[in-house]
Amino acid sequence: MNRIRSIRAAVATLAGALLAVAGAPAAFASRPPGYGRPATTPTTVHVIAAGGMPGWQITLIAAGAALVAAIVAVLADRAWVARRTHATTA
Repeated sequence: MNRIRSIRAAVATLAGALLAVAGAPAAFASRPPGYGRPATTPTTVHVIAAGGMPGWQITLIAAGAALVAAIVAVLADRAWVARRTHATTA
């Protein structure tokens, strides 16, 4: 039963990480000003801040953090099960 719980926790964590990575491109998608309309007047874009981090780097950091969290969760669960198993057999 503990093995099933461990596998289920790992699958749920990895599914959450996959959903986070799959949803990230949609969150950063946007259309340029005037898209779909005839360009009668030029659009002026004011730059508020220079620099920043590109979206692909943010996505990569989020995916890495989710992967690390999944690995830590699986290792913590395995350590907890191993400790509990040894305590009951002694």
